[in-house]
Amino acid sequence: QVQLVESGGGLVQAGGSLTLSCEVSGYIFRANLMGWYRQAPGKQRELVASITRGARTNYADPVKGRFTISRDNAKNTVYLRMNSLKPEDTAVYYCNADLQFSVTGGGNSYWGQGTQVTVSS
Repeated sequence: QVQLVESGGGLVQAGGSLTLSCEVSGYIFRANLMGWYRQAPGKQRELVASITRGARTNYADPVKGRFTISRDNAKNTVYLRMNSLKPEDTAVYYCNADLQFSVTGGGNSYWGQGTQVTVSS
């Protein structure tokens, strides 16, 4: 059974840093687009950053210059390095990945279980 396993959330003071990790567990042919989303209480889930298999990145405006997304294709893992954290970054962070199961295609979009990031002022 394929799962996205997240780690790295926690409590940090404003100005601090955290790194989130998300690893694909189970057999896949390859991971294509991978990304991180977040959902704060009372708000909709929003894209934070995404990265293609070729390492092309895209960031939401609020995190540009502070967050860095990266991936290790050999490990089917995506990372989110978060620097200069602000209280408004507090949210549950979710990993998302478009997974392919064979060379001819066929796959689906998967979500991680979510990890809480809390930034205190």
